[in-house]
Amino acid sequence: QVQLVESGGETVQAGDSLRLSCAASERTFSSNAMGWFRQAPGKERDLVAAISWNGGSIGYANFVKGRFTISRDNAKNMGYLQMNSLKPEDTAVYYCALSHQSDYVRPFNVEVWGQGTLVTVSL
Repeated sequence: QVQLVESGGETVQAGDSLRLSCAASERTFSSNAMGWFRQAPGKERDLVAAISWNGGSIGYANFVKGRFTISRDNAKNMGYLQMNSLKPEDTAVYYCALSHQSDYVRPFNVEVWGQGTLVTVSL
């Protein structure tokens, strides 16, 4: 089974930028949609952004639109989340997720989860 490993989380100040990376262990990554979720303490896990297998379809949660950009490099089995203009409310553990479908990601169709990477945004 594919394994996902996130990296790039750290503590930053409000207004800063961060780039999260997601490394997949197998080439099957390139056939499936992937997404980024986040979970803040005491809150549910929310879908932040998702991208189809070939990058042809991309979607964002309203709370990150215009600030975050999701991308992928199938040749490298990598996914990315560029986060700009970070706010304290963006503080959460961010999870990379691989769908078992090619076109979209929802919590119910996630096949593989990464272990998460912590992003902390201070004032």
